[in-house]
Amino acid sequence: MLNKNDPAPSFKSVNQQNKLISSNDYLDKKNIVLYFYPKDDTPGCTIEANDFTALASEFSSLDTVVIGVSKDSCHSHQAFIDKFDLKLELLADTSGAICEAYGVWQEVEKEGIKKMKIVRSTFIINKKGFLEAALYAVSPKNHAQEILETIKVMS
Repeated sequence: MLNKNDPAPSFKSVNQQNKLISSNDYLDKKNIVLYFYPKDDTPGCTIEANDFTALASEFSSLDTVVIGVSKDSCHSHQAFIDKFDLKLELLADTSGAICEAYGVWQEVEKEGIKKMKIVRSTFIINKKGFLEAALYAVSPKNHAQEILETIKVMS
């Protein structure tokens, strides 16, 4: 697992429009809120995405970009964005490489059944490429606001 002050693993993947997005695009320019979620258009993931969208202008005013990551396809991401008018980038980590690099692809057990899944997690990466926060197993409710408050303290 990653910790505060660790160098953030670099990432590169396509977004909802099949455009290549890289962490290097933001070095020395923007902070990054990189949040991992299990699946497009599911209850918790929708709450989280809508909350980040509601605060998009505040994140932007703090030189911060919000990027969501799941293993869903570009097409699925675009449908999710269109359905809820989301104002954020969603990366299609179909290979799972970014999930692995950030340690969010984990075995979980529910009702005695073990399976691998994305554990809802958020990382704040500063403009120099280091982690300001590494939060695993977060709850979607009020999470975007908590992340915004952390960014405000950084500024």
